[in-house]
Amino acid sequence: MAQPTLAVVGATGSVGTVMLELLSSRRNVWGEIRLLASARSVGKRLSCRGEQLTVHELTADAFDGVDIAMFDVPDTVSLEWAPVAAARGVTVVDNSAAFRMEPDVPLVVPEVNKEALRDRPRNIVSNANCTTMAMIMAIAPLHREYGLRELVIASYQAASGAGQIGVDTLHDQLSKVAGDRLLGSRPGNVRQAVGDDLGPFSAPLALNVVPWSGELAALGWSSEEMKLRAESRKILGLPALKVSATCVRVPVVTGHSIAVHAVFGSEVTAEGARQALRNAPGVILVDDPEAGEFPMPIDAVGTDPSWVGRIRRAMDDPRALDLFVTGDNMRKGAALNTVQIAELLAAE
Repeated sequence: MAQPTLAVVGATGSVGTVMLELLSSRRNVWGEIRLLASARSVGKRLSCRGEQLTVHELTADAFDGVDIAMFDVPDTVSLEWAPVAAARGVTVVDNSAAFRMEPDVPLVVPEVNKEALRDRPRNIVSNANCTTMAMIMAIAPLHREYGLRELVIASYQAASGAGQIGVDTLHDQLSKVAGDRLLGSRPGNVRQAVGDDLGPFSAPLALNVVPWSGELAALGWSSEEMKLRAESRKILGLPALKVSATCVRVPVVTGHSIAVHAVFGSEVTAEGARQALRNAPGVILVDDPEAGEFPMPIDAVGTDPSWVGRIRRAMDDPRALDLFVTGDNMRKGAALNTVQIAELLAAE
């Protein structure tokens, strides 16, 4: 049987670049790989599987002969082009937020709910938000063991979650504040040093944390906070799950982190949770505070699993755990999960 043809839509973006790296390093299940992007990127040559592939323009005809397409493009582009590809018989794996909460589009994390792939009436599969992804890898095995009831979450999200412009903005700001040891010791002097160079952020990120990520949603919540709630419910199949989240942007280049307070239906122990996580796919347990070993983005960057530690039973509730999770938001949080879904589809 011939190997399926894969299209990578948005191949020149930061996540698209990681997708190509993963396609080059994982088991090869693909025949032709076709790179698609906007007209301004046409003709670029990108490396994949040891060869140089030419980027072609995203058009309807570009999907002719394609079996599976991985999309990493803005929501508006996915909304326009994913149905076009699906209408031509392509199964789309979409990394945007465009279809995540549509009831007839499965939202899939292969280690957690790959069975959801069986029902895809629109021929579109969605990838979860990168913050949700890091957290859900740790929460799902605990849910299977103890029965999840409630989540209280604080995220610490890296600049790269806002794209390359976020990374560039952080580095530009850091270069402006480097060497001035008075910065941050007086009101407003960090803002003065950074100036108007805020990029995609609502306040300076260098020497600061910004308790906001996303767009304004109902009742003062942000869109990122609402995503964590809605996506956790859908992936875990818990439509009534209580979730309260606060999303914070921090001066880290890559690696989203999440502090989690999880309440379960039965009594839980820290050691029982550690044992469940030791055996969980896609998870690394790093939990020895006495030795200074806990999950941090500087260690998780460039790796695939979610790193989990600081596991302790809640002080006042034997059914609750507190833990800390971090993971590379460009890999499992975006590119890797998309590739994993595509590989499951290829196996069909």
